[in-house]
Order: sequence, then C-alpha cells, then structure tokens
Amino acid sequence: MRQVFFSCALILAGTSACAQGVAQGPKNAPELSSLWPTQTRAPPLGSGVSLVVEVLADGLETPWGIEVLPEGGYLVTERTGALRVVREGTVGPPITGLPDILVDGQGGLLDVALAPDFAQSRVIYFTYAKPMEGDTSATAAARAVLSDDEMQLLDVRDIFVQDPPSPNAIHFGSRVVPHDGYLFITTGEHFTQTNRQFAQDTGKTYGKVVRVLPQGGAVPGNPFDNEVWSYGHRNVQGADVRPSTGELWTLEHGPRGGDELNLIERGANYGWPVVSYGVNYSGAPVGSGMARAQGFTEPRYYWDPVIAPGGFVFYEGQMFLDWQGDVLAASLNPGGLVRLRLEGDRVSGEERFFADEIRVRDVEIDRDGAILILDNTDGRLLRLTPQ
Repeated sequence: MRQVFFSCALILAGTSACAQGVAQGPKNAPELSSLWPTQTRAPPLGSGVSLVVEVLADGLETPWGIEVLPEGGYLVTERTGALRVVREGTVGPPITGLPDILVDGQGGLLDVALAPDFAQSRVIYFTYAKPMEGDTSATAAARAVLSDDEMQLLDVRDIFVQDPPSPNAIHFGSRVVPHDGYLFITTGEHFTQTNRQFAQDTGKTYGKVVRVLPQGGAVPGNPFDNEVWSYGHRNVQGADVRPSTGELWTLEHGPRGGDELNLIERGANYGWPVVSYGVNYSGAPVGSGMARAQGFTEPRYYWDPVIAPGGFVFYEGQMFLDWQGDVLAASLNPGGLVRLRLEGDRVSGEERFFADEIRVRDVEIDRDGAILILDNTDGRLLRLTPQ
C-alpha cells in the first residue's frame, strides 16, 4: 500500500485530504423549486475530518463494483468484462466462467454482491449487460458459486433478464442487493425518447427496481404480480439497505440536474419521464415540465447540478463514529465522495471530499470500518481512514 496526495489547502502534504464545502454551480432548472428547504442544497456539514488515502491496488480497467470478502481481500468487477480478487495489493487474474457480456457503450460487467451465507455457500450475485438476438442487449443478473481457489465461477445461471431487450447500449443501471431472503436489482431505461416511456410501464422492466427470488423468478406478493417492485426510475446505479430501518434506498442519474436519492416503497412511482427536477440535455423540459405531480413519490434529496452518482452505502463501522448511518455516495461528475447526514428520512447536511479530483464509481466499507472507493479515473482501489 502507498499513500497518495490530493490537493486541498489544509492537508498534510502527501498524506491526506480534507473535507470541502459544498460549492455548486448555477442550477440547470432554476424554475423548479424544492418541496421542502433541505430537499436539495442542504447546509454544508463541517466534520473537520481529514482522510488518509492509501492505494490498495491499481491497474484496474474501468472498475465498477466491489465487495469485501469475509476471509480477506476484495472482489472487484471491471466494466470491460473481468471479475478479479484483489488481495495484499495484488490484482488477481480474471476469474473464469463468466457468461457472454456485451462490452459496448455503458454496457459490461457491473455490480457484484455476496450471498448472506457466502462463507458457507460461496454464492455470489452479479449484474451485467447481456447480449441478445438482433444486436440488442438487456440488464441481467446472475448467481454463481466462487470456487475455493477463487479462480473460477461454477453453476452460473441468470436469475433476471430485463424485458424487452434494447438496441441501445446505455442506461443499464445496475446494482444487486440481497435483503430479507430476496434480491433487489436496479435497472435503467436505455435513454431514448421511445425507451424511456417504458419506465412508466409496469409490464416492462425498464427503469425499475425489481425484487426476485435468489434462484430467480418474481417474489409472491410483489405489487404487480411480476418482478417489478417500484417504477418511474431513470438510471439507478446506487442501492443499499438502511441498517436502522431495513428500508431500501437508491441513487439514480437525472438528466441535466435531477439526480435523486430515493426511499423505495412497494409499488411506488418515482415519476420518470413525466416529472423531474432536471431538464433534458438540450435544455428542453422533461415530460410535463413539472418537478412533481399527484401520484408520484418525491425524492428524499436531489442535486442540480448533478453529481452523476455511482454506488453508495450507509456507513456502519468503528473508524468514523460520528458518521454512523450517514450516506456515503460516489460521484463521477464533478467527482469525489459525497456524505449526507439524515434526520429521519430527510437530508440535513452535505459534505464532499475530492471534488473535481477523481471519478468515484463505487463505495464500500472495509471489515475494520475504513472506507473503500473505486477510482474510475485511474483504475485504483483506494482505502480511506481518518487522520
């Protein structure tokens, strides 16, 4: 491991990075107002924490998802199609046995998660862009058994395939979260004006959070008698269960403005593409041109301008005791690590680290409570500890 330097006026040279005030540019949609004062641009948090940054591994190619192995080491996905074990600063060879993966546009190998009984079963779950007939693809999730020597996947099978497939290799989502005996999987809506409309169609799995059985198939009691759990999403690339409540929360990309932190409720409609706190990339209004309307569930927080979110976690650990239960979110643009303090189900403050310095794709918590981030800029796994 080695320590690295990030610029910040208050840091000790070469060892750490300090918290940054939440400096944001002008809104893309200033005509759209929040429903409550801290629904966006919450007051800056002043933790005064400085982070020591260590490089656990480099040379990764577009790292996307990370899981902490209970016996030591980390499983890391590369969007370019490789799953690897990182241990003691060494990046292992690609694990064999993955299915065919579409590596095109935003497609590739995406998230990875361990089954709750991984220590006994060796079962993992992963999401990926699955090539389909006619030059189409779909977000898919699979289960597999990781061999004892960590060199191959065994008994690989799909447990979810987005329907219908799309010709557009963009907006795949996707995170997979085991919870309460089931799996939550997030999807995107493949971006185009035609495809985005499917986010409102509960008969299709575009722009959805789905809930499936660990072996595949819809969970009895799902709200629409299929795999769909919630709908009206754009491109959900972050998901985690809040430890204090057992609730699923998600992070999704908005257009220009309108990135959202959502509390996911059974059968709820989150509005895309009818309402949004952002605007289209052209500057034209989204859908109705309104931020909200009756029948749609409000985001618990949104950003304008965007943070371009990746993965996130609710912090649990012994290294940052004052951060218990806080959201730690990855940002791709402007980049960095975003911390949110929650009071109930609303955000009360925001803090940022490494803004404008690194594109962070995923966040995880190490066994000892250190924070792990995947640096999408330089292909590194970084470990953050308090100075």
